[in-house]
Amino acid sequence: MSSKLLRGTFILTLGTFISKFLGLFYVIPFFALVGEEGTALYNYAYIPYTIFISIATGGIPASVSKFISKYNAIEEYEVGRKLFKTGLLLMGITGIISFLILYAAAPSLAGTVITDPAFLAHKDDVTTVIRAVSFALIIIPLMSIIRGYFQGHQSMEPTAISQVIEQIVRIVFVLVGAYAVLHLLNGSLVTAVSVSVFAAFIGGLGGLVVLLWYWYKKKPEYDALLLNDKRTVDISVKEIYKEILLYSIPFVLVGIANPLFQFIDQLTFNKTMVAIGYKFKDAEYAFSILNFQAQKLVIIPVSLATAFSLTLVPAVTRSFTEQDQQGLNRQLNQTFQVLMYLTLPATLGLSLLAEPFYTVFYAADALGTEVLQAYAPIAILFALYAVTAAILQGIDAQKFNILSLLVGILIKLSLNIPLIKLMETKGAILATALGYGAAILINLFVIKAFSKYRYRLVFRRGMLIVIFTVIMYVVTMLVYRLLSMFLSPEVKWEALVMIIICAAVGAGIYFYLGLKTKLVNFLFGSRVDRILAKLRIKV
Repeated sequence: MSSKLLRGTFILTLGTFISKFLGLFYVIPFFALVGEEGTALYNYAYIPYTIFISIATGGIPASVSKFISKYNAIEEYEVGRKLFKTGLLLMGITGIISFLILYAAAPSLAGTVITDPAFLAHKDDVTTVIRAVSFALIIIPLMSIIRGYFQGHQSMEPTAISQVIEQIVRIVFVLVGAYAVLHLLNGSLVTAVSVSVFAAFIGGLGGLVVLLWYWYKKKPEYDALLLNDKRTVDISVKEIYKEILLYSIPFVLVGIANPLFQFIDQLTFNKTMVAIGYKFKDAEYAFSILNFQAQKLVIIPVSLATAFSLTLVPAVTRSFTEQDQQGLNRQLNQTFQVLMYLTLPATLGLSLLAEPFYTVFYAADALGTEVLQAYAPIAILFALYAVTAAILQGIDAQKFNILSLLVGILIKLSLNIPLIKLMETKGAILATALGYGAAILINLFVIKAFSKYRYRLVFRRGMLIVIFTVIMYVVTMLVYRLLSMFLSPEVKWEALVMIIICAAVGAGIYFYLGLKTKLVNFLFGSRVDRILAKLRIKV
């Protein structure tokens, strides 16, 4: 892999991580402003919006990037420019159509959520909020194809910077807008949340300005490439989009998986909870905790581990294409082990410290703590699904992503209502775990069948990682219980102190064990020794 591509991959990974990091921590002031009812309204709008945006743009940057890279490699630069010009028009039309569909469907979507006759006025509130977020669909598809064009030229900086700027602008508008409506204009909660979700459109404008600036800056460079075009390939617009569609479907499926699982909860959770005797307000409160508050925290370890693991996938693709079985086995071993090494302790640590974490981010809440404790370990499945789906793309078996996702969704649909009736909120979590678990098993089987890969080393090293995690968990639990004698996890600053001390102790023990057994060296290579040398640490 070239140094330019390595640098680009690092920049893109860093930009994505910063964007997700910002998207996590804004929930602290946002929750303080709008509370559980506001976050439930916010979630009702954002889940269908995420599905629409995933379908409209989910695979576009990656598929356009892959297409342009392919034809640039054979010096057919005009093909990529043709795609870009027609793509801007197509994405503009797609964005407007998506906006109109979601805007028109808002009352129906609100009706699937608000079924209690006593809360019919609340249905209008949900409709208003969904319509407010739908405007973002006009602009986001345009951004996706511009990002894909830059990435196809191995220029990842525009995508990374625009993602960060988009997120910053969105978050500032969310918080300032909600505060202004509630505290300066004495407006309603519905108006405040509507302004907050409309921030997706404003953030999109900020990201688009960055992308247009980069286009102005780089256009002379890209125009110069056209002068060297070989002009030996004559490909129609129809053939271009047929190829793009084949590239994009697997990416869309990976991106849409989690929103679809959440949407199933949105359709069934409140109804089922009311059916077993809960008041609608209490059901909505539990739904907000499940699909907004807890979900935001669970994504932390997923983002970090998946970002590290997915940087290894291009090497998997290269080894498979070159039929380098030894190299492929090595890359798959490293990918799975890095994923386990980073995700397992993080998720179990989050589950152990669920009460102080929930207090710091939101407020002391018994149900919030209970849901987060049960939900946190599911992050392992989220990360494993994302990585196995990406590997299937790398070994040219992406069509099986369709099968695994459909099986997972079918299991979630079939079991969600009976499990909620049996276990309430934890039932929805278990249905998600079973759905993702089935999808992952299918992906792992396909990986083995198509790549002739064996999981022996991963299993052996995985057992070692499990042992280290158990040791870390036990020690951290003892420290947590000791701290609980002096500090309260229900007080924000005391909860934060508990998190810092427990995380430091747990991480210290875990990484010490990894360094002592040289497991970290096997996973991350010689860079570990260089970092330790710079820090003057001896193990």
